[in-house]
Amino acid sequence: MNWFLLSTCIWSIASAYHYIECLKVQQLSKNHIKFPSFSLKSASFQQKNDQLTRTNMLADVLSPSIYPIFEEAVVMNSVQALILILIGQKSLTPQGLLHATILGIGLWTFLGFRGWIICVSYLILGSLATKVKMKEKEKLGIAEKRGGARGPENVWGSAASAMVCAMLTYFIPSADTALKVGYVASIASKLSDTLGSELGKAYGKTTYLVTTMKLVPRGTEGAVSLEGTLSGIIGSILLAYVSFLVGILPDIKSVVICVVAAFIATTAESFIGAVFQDSIKWLNNELVNLIMTVIGAVVGIALYSWIP
Repeated sequence: MNWFLLSTCIWSIASAYHYIECLKVQQLSKNHIKFPSFSLKSASFQQKNDQLTRTNMLADVLSPSIYPIFEEAVVMNSVQALILILIGQKSLTPQGLLHATILGIGLWTFLGFRGWIICVSYLILGSLATKVKMKEKEKLGIAEKRGGARGPENVWGSAASAMVCAMLTYFIPSADTALKVGYVASIASKLSDTLGSELGKAYGKTTYLVTTMKLVPRGTEGAVSLEGTLSGIIGSILLAYVSFLVGILPDIKSVVICVVAAFIATTAESFIGAVFQDSIKWLNNELVNLIMTVIGAVVGIALYSWIP
């Protein structure tokens, strides 16, 4: 784990330097292809022009050359994946590393290094929290499977909604800021959930079922503790504030919104776990995580759009 953190930090610093050096070039390449507008009197000509425009736009979307930093994203994420393989990291399974690399390429392409580092921060903090008192958790039967190593289902259960928000910033530029708030709120929700769950299982002295507030054993689906809840809130504050510092979030208002959205999403996740997860066989942890991150993103976007 120490080698994993060290390599990630070193590569992140190198990536940040490269990002700064290439910023001017990237800004020039961010210009979207614009189509000239003509005043066509004939409806048939107008229809043909619209059809041609849609065809050109589809071709643009399918061509990676239009994305400002696609090539950089592929190189950076591929090299980092190679480094993690060489040092024998154990935070991700081999399949999980492959899917995390694909996710990283997508996030770097649409949000650049600043958006990518937010998700990497979640991975590092979440992995550290999972390892806390791992032996004790294993004895109690409440530890994460595979020693906490994330697989493809964990990668996409945690970050699929964030990836959608990142992609939509390109396709709906008018909603760029709100979608970035949704992106951060989604990841903040997952980090809050992970810290609340893992640190709650490690240090929680008293755990209650969220629906009835009755005492239940640590690790029970839908259980909450004071220690876990505070850890989750602190984690979401940290992630949201870092997002503000690196420029993904525009102001402190958006930081507060992401924290509130994360709290709402994690509370909803606890209710879903307590009420439905045991009775619905196909409702596994990964799907519940996906639902939770969607709730976080939607609440974050809605609050940012509605609050002046």
